Amino acid sequence: MPARDPNSQPATEVTILRELLTADGGYVSGNHLAKLFGFSRVAIWMQLQKLTKQGFVFEAARSRGYRLVQSPPHLHQALILAHLTGRGRAPNLITLDKVDSTNTEAGRHLAAGTPTPLVILAREQTQGRGRRGRTWHSPAAGNLYSTFVFRPKLEPARLQDFTLWMGLSICELVANFCRIEPGLKWPNDLLFQGRKAGGMLTEARIDSDQVHDLVFGLGLNLNTTADDLPRELKSSAVSLAEASGAPIDVNRFAAALISRVLTAYGRFIENDYRDKFAALWQRFDVLRGQTVTVTQGTQTVTGTATGIDDEGSLIVRTGPGKTERFRAGEVTLRREPAPAA
Repeated sequence: MPARDPNSQPATEVTILRELLTADGGYVSGNHLAKLFGFSRVAIWMQLQKLTKQGFVFEAARSRGYRLVQSPPHLHQALILAHLTGRGRAPNLITLDKVDSTNTEAGRHLAAGTPTPLVILAREQTQGRGRRGRTWHSPAAGNLYSTFVFRPKLEPARLQDFTLWMGLSICELVANFCRIEPGLKWPNDLLFQGRKAGGMLTEARIDSDQVHDLVFGLGLNLNTTADDLPRELKSSAVSLAEASGAPIDVNRFAAALISRVLTAYGRFIENDYRDKFAALWQRFDVLRGQTVTVTQGTQTVTGTATGIDDEGSLIVRTGPGKTERFRAGEVTLRREPAPAA
């Protein structure tokens, strides 16, 4: 079989990085890589030089080969795909330095017929969107802005607890990856010790009583510092790096996030998530037992959050024997004043 041209193989970088990431002892011989692709060792060296220009650092040792010493701190598509090796079939993946909004970009790809599942990741958003048309502050500070795109063909009623389920799954990922205990504030905020670390936005297009397109957007503060935040957010926002006391490897985290979201989506589609949903809600719910104010339009209700029902609606006890349920709304936790010194 004739040798393949390494420059014509878009998967070459992924495979080289995968071999280096999974190497026992850290080193991979040039001969091994050359045989793997049917390339010459010079061609392999040229590939490593290309990766060096992208921010990778390799160490070469005689009779041992190459070792990956340092990876770029920004999103790198091939590195994310290399980290995803062995976690099931990889989705269509798009990585961007800057975009108006990953959810808006998802809409453009849906209109163009791009196959799903599709994952869009960006370092910066210029018009990031939150719930109710709000702007999401999206600086290029090592954070992660992501959108996951599906065509599920579900009844609309099935989506009632979709965002909560995804949020709980992401909380579990963060807990395992960062060794911290985040929380989920109904319906779409990820918190750490009362400060916001991320937010979610789910959008759907319904045709003929079916959910045709499902777009799940997630913004996470990974490596933001207080200096990166506007003054009004310094006391209310937090990054996972700040919470855990260590910087987050953006590409390794992105791969773990993709794997987790796709797994959670699969369980949701199969309706095989409710038992775990209940357990995760007990663990990560930050509202239970707290005094909250729920705002829906011009209506404001204050009471004690007692949990959610089977449809994901928030239950608020407003008085003896009186409760109200909310399928949507803005929730504010009432902070008790500090005692006088």
